Amino acid sequence: MQYLKPFLISGLIAAASSLSINADGYKNPVIPGFHPDPSVVRVDDDFYLVNSSFCYFPGVPIYHSKDLVNWQQIGHVLDRKSQLNLEKAGVWGGIYAPTIRYDNGRFYMITTNVSDKGNFLVHTTDLSKGWSEPVWLQQGGIDPSLYFEDGKCYMVSNPDVGIWLCEIDPLTGRQLTESRRIWDGTGGRHPEAPHIYKKDGWYYLLIAEGGTELGHSVTIARSRDINGPYTPNPANPILCHFNRENQYNPIQGTGHADLVQAPDGSWWLVCLAFRQQNGAHHLLGRETYLAPVRWDKDAWPVVNGNGSISLDMDVPTLPLSPVTTNPTRDNFSGDRPEVEWVWMRNPVMENYSTGKDGLHIKATDVTLDNSKESPSLLLRRQEHIDFTAATEVSLTNAPDGMEAGMTVFASEPSHYDLYVTRGADGSDSIKLRYRLNELTHVESSIPVPAGCRTVGLQIKGTPTTYSFAYSTDGGQNFMPIASMNTRYLSTETAGGFTGTFIGLFATSPSGSGDARFKYFDYIPENK
Repeated sequence: MQYLKPFLISGLIAAASSLSINADGYKNPVIPGFHPDPSVVRVDDDFYLVNSSFCYFPGVPIYHSKDLVNWQQIGHVLDRKSQLNLEKAGVWGGIYAPTIRYDNGRFYMITTNVSDKGNFLVHTTDLSKGWSEPVWLQQGGIDPSLYFEDGKCYMVSNPDVGIWLCEIDPLTGRQLTESRRIWDGTGGRHPEAPHIYKKDGWYYLLIAEGGTELGHSVTIARSRDINGPYTPNPANPILCHFNRENQYNPIQGTGHADLVQAPDGSWWLVCLAFRQQNGAHHLLGRETYLAPVRWDKDAWPVVNGNGSISLDMDVPTLPLSPVTTNPTRDNFSGDRPEVEWVWMRNPVMENYSTGKDGLHIKATDVTLDNSKESPSLLLRRQEHIDFTAATEVSLTNAPDGMEAGMTVFASEPSHYDLYVTRGADGSDSIKLRYRLNELTHVESSIPVPAGCRTVGLQIKGTPTTYSFAYSTDGGQNFMPIASMNTRYLSTETAGGFTGTFIGLFATSPSGSGDARFKYFDYIPENK
């Protein structure tokens, strides 16, 4: 099972804890790349965080931290098709915002599969053993959350353009009370992402408004009764960058937040936001950010002193507990891909194998342009604006028209592909292609020298360009091919709710042939 990477060696976390040091400041985002809609829970001295995953499988990545700053992915919550049906799910579909909570020895994760039957939850008493089958829920809307108190479990979500509350049995999904509308927000569009907390005898209802674009914001209301009425904070929004003070902030689209209290009594907020590049464009998707919260008794919470966040956070932190980082080279030597790799929709697992000679992908006739099925495509998030990615690929039993290589993938209609293809005469060539909605064009075609059986492929990312290069000498020297503008793969241009991925793929018109990827390098230039 792919589930708990760091817990395979229990000493990893203990070793990280032994490195704890007192420090001020950290850098945002704390989880870079496509990691939207963060939800966090503390269990004793440990923090756990989950994110949306949309059309990608496995679903709902889960992270562990000791300090809220350093996070390590420990797997995915939804790692079986019986939990996560992504049939025909596109980049607008699949798993929307999850919430993670803990009560009486049991973890709960509640979310929405908009491509299946709606809201559901899964639960477990032991993270190392995975999560239950889905428990489907009656109350609709998206972004469901749970609140536990005195043996009762309350669910909030946003059907009918408002925030609704009901009591449920979390183990059976049975709704125990009628749904009750408790708040409509402050007037911003798309009131969503509700979470309930209790402090100083007040029930606080935190939501997001404004849509998950530039106008995204976080607002809050409170009541002495969980059923309301809820009174909004006069200083709403408590987090928003859609104002004059933050118009030049490199972080935009701040919203969809969750609060957590640390063991030392301090309060913190995680939220989504995105970094702009190449003008008013963002490509990495919505990322996970962290900010301190001042929350005095009987008072409203104040985020980072002024309701904004920054890339460099000069604030006191919890004692820092560094985590092990992924190596820059993945040799695919394990019995399956590492937890950072995902597939588009539910994959045909028989088409992938790993081992001492790298990653093998069986080609199918499902192309990268197909929006219904799962292509032979393995992906990992682009987490840095500046990076270098590289691989070496060889074709086996390749039919005419087979393709295998790398892709910068935003969605089925929007991707840049650097690949090796087999011609009708048995010769190979290296091609660079772009697909931009209705526009498809092969930018370059370079013959592979006779006798060269392995081709190196390289992609370099900067704020404005993706540069593509190839090697026919075992990766010793890479020759440039061309550069493509990043903006055409941005969310503003390509659409969708997900960020860019770097992928390895194989396809052929006849559905036959194999590709071997010797390794995959991902080298960040900065955060």
